[in-house]
Amino acid sequence: MLLHFDDERDYAMRLATAAGLTLAPIERHRFPDGELKLRLPTPVATHAVLLRSLHRPNEKLIELLFAAYAARELGAQHVTLVAPYLAYMRQDAAFTPGEAVSQRIIGRWLADLFDAVITIDPHLHRVGSLKEAVPARTAIALSAAPLIGASFHTTGVLMLGPDAEAEPWVRAAAAAAGCDSALCRKTRHGDRAVEVTLPEASYTERHVVIVDDVASTGHTLAAVARQVLALGARRVDVAVTHALLCDDADAILRAAGVSSFLSTDTVPNPSNRIGTADLIASALRTLPR
Repeated sequence: MLLHFDDERDYAMRLATAAGLTLAPIERHRFPDGELKLRLPTPVATHAVLLRSLHRPNEKLIELLFAAYAARELGAQHVTLVAPYLAYMRQDAAFTPGEAVSQRIIGRWLADLFDAVITIDPHLHRVGSLKEAVPARTAIALSAAPLIGASFHTTGVLMLGPDAEAEPWVRAAAAAAGCDSALCRKTRHGDRAVEVTLPEASYTERHVVIVDDVASTGHTLAAVARQVLALGARRVDVAVTHALLCDDADAILRAAGVSSFLSTDTVPNPSNRIGTADLIASALRTLPR
């Protein structure tokens, strides 16, 4: 069965169809003081799959805690978390004394709650695998990069990564599209202040697609777009897995001259053009029933 919340019903329906699961909505009630009450459908299957994409994560983490414990109390022997977007993966080290290492804390906590965790393009910097960050019995990190690349299967495209961390996504997307790829160098001076150096390439009259795993404030992507257009690019598009798009990110990208912005459906957004339900369904089929 696929446990889900009302705000993710559309994605849940697509995933249930693709994976052959029964939809099982979780009811939520908020008390006047802000506390939550959840009610799971009964009976709960022996293997329960819980869908929760973790953008705007803080309250959702409490929902995961309640839902995972309740599912086991109601008979689930194996509980899988499907988190198309997995939060708190960026900080994998303490950069100043006293900092909480969010990846380590959340990763271990999720591993205690769930037998398996499935996600798409987790934002891991110096960690080699999802299993290191989330030491659950099964930890599966899928990639939407080939799906992004397939959306741009045309000749003459240059796929550009905004920094070295984007290399896996850019290379995989370019391979699927059958086009060239290159990487920029980025120096970050703050959450909204970045300096980008373009790779040597011919940009005149090129169709450039900037590819990344996450679009948050949009400042890095906008900096790349402005420079590429200044060097004569005919068109610049942006394609990402997770469209978080904080604050005025949409306006920043438009002002930079980006022609189109598209994303997968891991984070609900008007830019969603690429479905990921089939990708996750294929991973669910590998788990014990």
